[in-house]
Amino acid sequence: MKILSIGSDKNLFSEKSEVRQRIIEYGNLVEELHIVVFTKRQSQISNLKSQNFGNIFLYPTNSMSKWLYIFDAYKIAKKLLATNHKLQTTNYLITCQDPFESGLAGFLIKRKFKIPFQLQIHTDFLSPYFWKESFLNKIRVLIAKFLISRADCVRVVSDRIKNSIIENCKLLACRRLGAGRKIENSAIAVLPIFIDVKKIQETPIIMNLREKYPQFDFIILIASRLTKEKNIGVAIKAMVEIIKKYPKTGLIIVGDGPELKNLKSQISNLKTASQNSNLDKQIIFENWQEKDILISYYKTADLFLLTSNYEGYGMAIVEAMAAGCPVIMTDVGLAHEILRDNREGLIVPIGDREKLIKAIFTVIEHSELRENLKNNSQKIFNNWLSENDYLQKYYNSWRMCFNLDNQ
Repeated sequence: MKILSIGSDKNLFSEKSEVRQRIIEYGNLVEELHIVVFTKRQSQISNLKSQNFGNIFLYPTNSMSKWLYIFDAYKIAKKLLATNHKLQTTNYLITCQDPFESGLAGFLIKRKFKIPFQLQIHTDFLSPYFWKESFLNKIRVLIAKFLISRADCVRVVSDRIKNSIIENCKLLACRRLGAGRKIENSAIAVLPIFIDVKKIQETPIIMNLREKYPQFDFIILIASRLTKEKNIGVAIKAMVEIIKKYPKTGLIIVGDGPELKNLKSQISNLKTASQNSNLDKQIIFENWQEKDILISYYKTADLFLLTSNYEGYGMAIVEAMAAGCPVIMTDVGLAHEILRDNREGLIVPIGDREKLIKAIFTVIEHSELRENLKNNSQKIFNNWLSENDYLQKYYNSWRMCFNLDNQ
């Protein structure tokens, strides 16, 4: 079996990146793995070059504009597949890393070459918060709804997304997922990104947050891209009330992104409005850290927060739980699947500052609860998928498309 993948992760061109190492594992499963990556043509530096290592081939689109990603990816794929004998293309599967731009490119290729087409969905695009976020997201939702019923199979990262797809298709009278089939569980595979929890548990502490910030008695950690959907602003607002009752509480925000300037401005405004001259000293931003350091942060923080408006899964939650850090999260992603309320962590409604404050107070004030959350979290990893089992499931999600396509 040969795989043609379309996506936008430029880290694939970095030899030391985690995604590069993961792709090598995927390449070992198949005869060939071809990956087309959306990239923009650079004006100051040379364009990215096509690469191959072993049976893996990378193709940057080097597009003049992001609006040309779809067409440039289609041209690359068309050239690749056209060089193969017609009978050989029957060994190919197209897999797209999102149901939006890359999915649309994949659909055009499927229509041209009549080969199986898999959509991968990593975000909860049917969440109303996704729809409201931007005009572009509204267009993406419409594209995804168009593509889902035309895919041969779908891989999602959580039951939440799978269930929302099935329910949404019922409401839209969307009867098919691929030609000639009703929507069935077998056509939608649930498989999150692999997390090596054993490695997290065994990684030693090399950076202790309590030693780094000795001024705090209780440390709350956020590790996230700083984007709108992460809604980190609600955590910052909550800190105003947390600090009033527990003045030696600190919030460490690890990450970077387009919202950094707005979040710092929010802190400045809240500092004036609340007359708390120390607010900016108790909410500290750090740049993104290497994985081993981040694991140390998980292990030495007192609480981990995820305040997103929507998530596909929530890898950081699993990482924090594996490291033994109590968790509070909004009702998104893996909430109620991996993490159950008052069992492995606390779940609060999206955007509800008052409920968030109450939950944080509860965790601060009850050390026994923190221990119970830690212990319950560790139990879920007793039957966690090994890497080999995960890779087998990943391969099966590809093979399923061939089987369904031939029915």
